[in-house]
Amino acid sequence: MAQQQHLYLVDGSSYIFRAYHRLPPLTDPEGTPVGAVYGYTTMLWKLADDLDKAEGPTHLAVILDKDSQSFRNEIYPEYKANRPEPPEDLRPQFPLIRDATRAFSLPCIEEQGLEADDLIASYARAAQREGWNVTIVSSDKDLMQLVGEVDGPNGPARIDMLDTMKSQRIYIPEVEEKFGVAPELVGDVLALMGDSVDNIPGIYGIGPKTASKLIAEHGSLTAALDQAPEMKTSKLKERLIEGRGDAELSRILVTLKEDCELPEPLDDFKLDGVPPEPLAAFLEKHGFTSLLRRLDAGKGSPDRPNNLNPVKQETASDKGAPEGNRQPMPEMPAVDRSAYETVQTIERLEHWVARAHASQQVAVDTETTSLDCMVCDLVGVSLALGPNDACYIPLGHGGSDMFAERPEQIEMSVALAVLKPLLENDAVVKIFQNGKYDLNVLARNGIEVSPIEDTMIISFDLDAGRSQDGIGGGHGMDELSERHLGHTCLSFKDICGTGKKQIPFAEVPLDKATEYAAEDADVTWRLFQHLKPRLAIEGGTKIYERVDRPLIPVVASMEREGIKVDRARLAKLSEEFATETARLEKEIHQLAGEEFTVGSPKQLGDILFDKLGYKGGRKGKSGQYSTDQSVLEKLSGEGADIAKLVLEWRHLAKLKSTYTDALQAQINPDTGRVHTSYSLVGAQTGRLSSTDPNLQNIPIRTAIGRQIREAFVPEAGNVLLAADYSQIELRLAAHMADVETLKEAFAAGEDIHSRTATEMFGEVTRDTRARAKTINFAILYGISRWGLAGRLEVEPDEAQAMIDTYFQRFPGIQRYIMETLETVRERGYSETLFGRKTWFPRINSKNQAERQGSERAAINAPIQGTSADIIKRAMARMMPALEDAGLGRVRMLLQVHDELVFELPEEDVEAASPIIEKVMAEAARPAVELSVPLGVEIGTGASWDAAH
Repeated sequence: MAQQQHLYLVDGSSYIFRAYHRLPPLTDPEGTPVGAVYGYTTMLWKLADDLDKAEGPTHLAVILDKDSQSFRNEIYPEYKANRPEPPEDLRPQFPLIRDATRAFSLPCIEEQGLEADDLIASYARAAQREGWNVTIVSSDKDLMQLVGEVDGPNGPARIDMLDTMKSQRIYIPEVEEKFGVAPELVGDVLALMGDSVDNIPGIYGIGPKTASKLIAEHGSLTAALDQAPEMKTSKLKERLIEGRGDAELSRILVTLKEDCELPEPLDDFKLDGVPPEPLAAFLEKHGFTSLLRRLDAGKGSPDRPNNLNPVKQETASDKGAPEGNRQPMPEMPAVDRSAYETVQTIERLEHWVARAHASQQVAVDTETTSLDCMVCDLVGVSLALGPNDACYIPLGHGGSDMFAERPEQIEMSVALAVLKPLLENDAVVKIFQNGKYDLNVLARNGIEVSPIEDTMIISFDLDAGRSQDGIGGGHGMDELSERHLGHTCLSFKDICGTGKKQIPFAEVPLDKATEYAAEDADVTWRLFQHLKPRLAIEGGTKIYERVDRPLIPVVASMEREGIKVDRARLAKLSEEFATETARLEKEIHQLAGEEFTVGSPKQLGDILFDKLGYKGGRKGKSGQYSTDQSVLEKLSGEGADIAKLVLEWRHLAKLKSTYTDALQAQINPDTGRVHTSYSLVGAQTGRLSSTDPNLQNIPIRTAIGRQIREAFVPEAGNVLLAADYSQIELRLAAHMADVETLKEAFAAGEDIHSRTATEMFGEVTRDTRARAKTINFAILYGISRWGLAGRLEVEPDEAQAMIDTYFQRFPGIQRYIMETLETVRERGYSETLFGRKTWFPRINSKNQAERQGSERAAINAPIQGTSADIIKRAMARMMPALEDAGLGRVRMLLQVHDELVFELPEEDVEAASPIIEKVMAEAARPAVELSVPLGVEIGTGASWDAAH
């Protein structure tokens, strides 16, 4: 059977504008602008090199627009009338870009009166008819109409797409996920929704979701329009009837011409390598010295037909190195804050927005009055389209005094109305650093931003637990800028001052505010260019695209929802806790023989070890005794009643200050609810963490903890629903370690701790089941004989005997632990079933405590991380599933470890419960097929506690 040919068609027109906005203005030795040419050349170079390393094409061509006019302008003169003219310094670069393409010895195809999309469609269909596979290198939604496959002489002939911005392949499922319909119906959806960028009218008031729903329900545009008169009276009915002509015109405009005469035959696109001579001449002529050096370094690589990059020989020391295969920063100019623009007129704002639409990629940042996104006011917005190509749009600057002079700035409502279409445009990627915060700020101002990228999340998915110094490293913008760009950002105190002299950001002079705010967007843009390509190279794309990125808007929405708390109930609990802590304090003073401050570690240490003479006191560098929880627990176990009372006092005092007092103060005055903040990068294993307030540390099994949960309540007429994964980490351990006895027990619905007790001790009693439960979880956390001995209150030798017996009964667990440690020691990181990496730079440390701590964490990270990935996937799918079932009144409020908490009308419980259970139970699919079922327990009630 002949080899199946594979044609790559590069949408060169989209590359040009991305390249232009990617780099600052550059000129060649003759003074000709070449910034876009340089960017285009590097992008084409990278594409060729990536394809050479992966599944290389047999044929490749670059397709360009000849000019701005096409046959569509004859049909509809206003077609693309909204598009701004190309910038003056870009126009002379168009012919040079064609030269660049030919310097790579690649075909450069363009045709008068046809758009690049039409040529791509015609070549793609022609190749498919010949039985070839075709990949269209573009993210253009119009081209998604072509995706699909037909039977060919050498098997299925497929057309797919490659979005190089996201390093993502687009097949039929991706198209269906985006549009809700098959590729052949995408044109019908586009015709209904229209396109403001191309000035395709569509039907006014019908957006992407409504358009997708109509086409999916009726099967075609014509059917939907024909059915409109039969619909019940509504705005939608009126719009469909009145806008039929516009929709039918739009359908013609979005239809790709698939039968164009081919300017060059397909066979002329055959790849025979990239001869270095014409490319070297082109690079030298335009002064691209760094690329010329790279070309020289790549010459003579015998197994690289394209000879674009030198082959790096892997050495033994490279394997498992903490730095892995990090990539060098793309070449960029130094940060120049003087280049930033302060946008103070509507004309300049519209200019920036038009450029951002054309670029299809913009970094965005907001400036506000507070770190709390639920109470802050918007002060300004910054945008960046390239290095040093950034602006700041002040919106709320001026003194707090009503008579204070306000600087010239666009009225906020007017500016937001201009920004809204850009920030909500599906064709423009918005890049954020910690975008969850900005999404909430903008949502509170009526803007639902989509789609987004987030450099903080990308950094986390690449480098969780890893840093250049091997100690760790955060993912905040300032740290990432220092680490990756070698640039120190302006700090808030640099601009606003500190202490009594600190001023609000809204009072900062605009020149200084612009330097600070625009720099944030500029740095975010730069970080994205560095970090995003690493995902594909270092294997982080799957976890970012399938788990973490889809979760950002979901978590933002949950934060905005918040949860209601019963203020009166909390106040009563605070009083009770105050009374109880006072009683405990009195008893502690009696045992101490004097009054002292129980909350003072120094005074407590002096009482315990100097006055009362308890043994085991140890002083730290500060010269005072340690009185942490482990010390007090040890003393309590040895019969020191005062230590036991202090532990109780600390527990109650913490619950009072952290929850019953704090929650009252944290009730939002506008919503009447408490809004926690979730961190997507707070735990190295990928688990979400909760702060302000922390709702994940409320004791679960104690009576006091339940009392606090009783204060979390629904609105009148609603109930709370808690859905909890049952023993998910043990289930995952059974799957990942391939332990048949445990898998059988889970499949049969047995009590796993009773099964373990039977295997371990030969019988099930209250005591053996409790021990088995402790051992089940402790083993997965890599516990030592001494640690298990402490938990079970037995001798270390007896604990070791239990561990040995456990491994004899479940040898797969021991094998899993040994293989996990061996892998992490070799590679430097662990990996979940979904590809999440957690780095352990100290796994081979000579320091025993450091090494053993890393080993314990490494044993559990794949299991706990996979558990976190699964519940995240469930969260991302949950609301669409409920909305599809007509249950839009159900709201997802909280995620606490393995539990999701919802608020819903009581009458929706019966319908919602099986959907919630199904989404959670099937969350791993189709990416991972587990060999054990995921159990989900659901409860409802008039409080969070009652729902358990």
